Amino acid sequence: MRLTTKGRYAVTAMLDLAIHAQQGPVSLNDISGRQGISLSYLEQLFAKLRRSELVASVRGPGGGYRLNRAPELLNVADIVDAVNESIDATRCNRRGNCQDGHECLTHHLWCDLSEQIHGFLAGITLASLIEREEVRATAERQNQLRHNRIAALESHDEIA
Repeated sequence: MRLTTKGRYAVTAMLDLAIHAQQGPVSLNDISGRQGISLSYLEQLFAKLRRSELVASVRGPGGGYRLNRAPELLNVADIVDAVNESIDATRCNRRGNCQDGHECLTHHLWCDLSEQIHGFLAGITLASLIEREEVRATAERQNQLRHNRIAALESHDEIA
């Protein structure tokens, strides 16, 4: 059982969006720059997040995305579910055909584990992640690095 890149990136992007929400709509380009996730991949993820009504797009200059719910009401399981990510510890994708077309001896154990993991993620909100000191410190470091890169590019453009 593992959470794939799709689920990890969706949660990361949504947390970034939540952290920067007070600044107004957040562009996917900004999220891409801070998180190192390709812009085209983010566009695919946000299309799914928008269809699930977790985010809304804001058009025009200064546009981007905003959360459709308060961070206290958005949990990690909602995000993972929205991008069609399966948190499944079984080998058979819960179909029960794990051993010659029938349930294996431990099928229900792995189904129960999958439910526990989903329940655990449902208990973690974006707000609770933002409150963590290590998350805030990482976000500040990412903001500073992004600012430094932009300043270096602008300085290079002025020289040229």
